[in-house]
Amino acid sequence: MPAARHLTLLWPGLPWLWLRGSLTGLVLALAFGVAFDVAVVTTWIWTGLVEPPFLIALWTATAAIWLVSTASAAAAFPPPIHSARPEEADALFLKARDAYLARDWVATETRLRALLEIAPTDGEAQLLLGTLLRRVGRGAEARQALQKLSGSDSGAAWRDAIGAELRRLDADAPVPAGAVLHLAEAARPARSRNAAA
Repeated sequence: MPAARHLTLLWPGLPWLWLRGSLTGLVLALAFGVAFDVAVVTTWIWTGLVEPPFLIALWTATAAIWLVSTASAAAAFPPPIHSARPEEADALFLKARDAYLARDWVATETRLRALLEIAPTDGEAQLLLGTLLRRVGRGAEARQALQKLSGSDSGAAWRDAIGAELRRLDADAPVPAGAVLHLAEAARPARSRNAAA
């Protein structure tokens, strides 16, 4: 697959459009497509439509666009986005999961945020963070995190779980301020037990 990425260099703007979803890449790819199509049509289909000097200028401009954009794209070719989770992130996820199961919300959130600094495209960690935020009564943050995940490629494997979490958010009644305070106080002794161990 890595070699197939370099085939995008053959069409101006395609590396940035295909590999990064860049709007500038889209504009460049469309501009080149229009210039190339006009050059082909006026050369081989409607041959009498334009004068030969204009035709030469059109082909020269099309070739110049192709050369310049291909050279600039090759010089700054976008590196692949790594989706594999590093070993350090694996260890953090396991600790975050264990803290979540132990209902240690503060430790869970701390570890998940640290994991997402290392591996920002980790869909499983983003889902667990959204679930955690919902459980502790931070519904707006949970909804934002889950909607961001559902719109990303890393959320594709978790669509059903994301939908279930969003439905739970919709069904949850507003959490009173006292309940959130109670959850924070409940997390404090668990944190001090972990510090003692």
